[in-house]
Amino acid sequence: MRLLFSKFSLINLSLLAWLSVGLPVSTFCQTTTEPTRNELLNGLRVVLLSRPAEPDVLIKLRIHSGSAFDLEGKAGSTMLLGDILFPDPTTREFFTEDMQGRLNVSTDYDSITITMQGRAREFERMIEILRTAVVTPQLTPANFSKVRDGRVKVLRETAISPGMLADRAIASRLFGDFPYGRPINGAVESLERVQHTDLMLIRDRFINPNNATLAIVGGVQPSRAMRALRQLLGVWRKSEQIVPTTFRQPVEPDKRILIINAPGDQSLEVRLAVRGLARKDPDSVAVTLLSRVLRERWEKSLPELTRSPVFVRHDAFTLPGMFVMGATAEHVLAGKVLGNAQEVMKSLVATPVSAAELDAAKVETLTNWNKERSSPDGMVNSWLDSDTYGISTAADQMRIMNAITPGDLQRIASRLFNNVTVASVVVGNAELAKASVERYGKVELLGEVGKRETPAPTSTAQPQSKPKPE
Repeated sequence: MRLLFSKFSLINLSLLAWLSVGLPVSTFCQTTTEPTRNELLNGLRVVLLSRPAEPDVLIKLRIHSGSAFDLEGKAGSTMLLGDILFPDPTTREFFTEDMQGRLNVSTDYDSITITMQGRAREFERMIEILRTAVVTPQLTPANFSKVRDGRVKVLRETAISPGMLADRAIASRLFGDFPYGRPINGAVESLERVQHTDLMLIRDRFINPNNATLAIVGGVQPSRAMRALRQLLGVWRKSEQIVPTTFRQPVEPDKRILIINAPGDQSLEVRLAVRGLARKDPDSVAVTLLSRVLRERWEKSLPELTRSPVFVRHDAFTLPGMFVMGATAEHVLAGKVLGNAQEVMKSLVATPVSAAELDAAKVETLTNWNKERSSPDGMVNSWLDSDTYGISTAADQMRIMNAITPGDLQRIASRLFNNVTVASVVVGNAELAKASVERYGKVELLGEVGKRETPAPTSTAQPQSKPKPE
């Protein structure tokens, strides 16, 4: 795992933890040079790891605001802004064909990330292209119409699988009109409400250097990189005020089991969720371990689940996110899947996990961290996450995880599952679903949802509204 260490004692502590769970020392001891950190006069933070021998360079610019700030009734507007930053297709062709690299823009609830990869000898040209996108974006009415129509066309023509529908439905059921209950890419109806001036407003409020971090890894000398950044991005105008991510908290979710009738076979998609923790929460690392323990217990309590796709995950964001359990199950098992899931939640509150369960969860988590952070993309993403969420370094997260005890997981399970309302969703043949789950609680039925339907389902007819700042 490529981690950053500054003290020999920390290495010893972590090494002992790895040995205690039987992991090979060689896997852990892969380290990388610590990057240098700088800041331009306009507030742009720069994280740089120079590797002079490499022919390529990876550049990632992270804007620390995302689709959580979509305008009222206009979900997907921030993603449209990301689409329009590079409207000319020849720009992407330059990266893919001329430099054998890539250019893409990704948007999530908390950020917009521009990724550029190409030849290090073209570094200045890459930064110049980036400058055009963020300093003088081509937000013309013609480009806006082209991008919006393209997104709407994709949504209309893309079939929505029962699993995807269930994921959207559980988020909507748990959060309602809160930002995390809305789809990041919006829906046909919401995108059609977006106007050209809306993107101009989002750009002015959030695409600013003091709301961004630029990370660079590859064959560029620090002096050359900083000279180019000062010349080309130094003119990027600083914002006088950063909009804080504060919204009115969502209302309590409906206790009824939501059944959505959708085309499909005899299997059903089952989802349960409770409010999770924020990414910055001190217990966020431990929740990752808790999710792995819970999944193992859930599968053991219902062996039939081992034959179907099953997941348990914690979706953590700037604000408290979602702890969600999901499975694809035969219709006769849907109710039992829901019941067993809630029983497993209660078991984690009632008794601590065993040492063996905790060790197995740590092994799996460490393996995933090793895989994610061993690539340049994963390493850079961890640096950017530190700025977006204000979280500790990878080495500190390792130290935190090493110190987690079975009692800690019990305490966190109580925090998440004790005396809370669990949101539940079942997607598939409504008649079969109702017969299977109604003994486990009251149900609410939604009419059939077509394959090309894109809005996130809700249990009420209330229009989407923008969360109000606290």
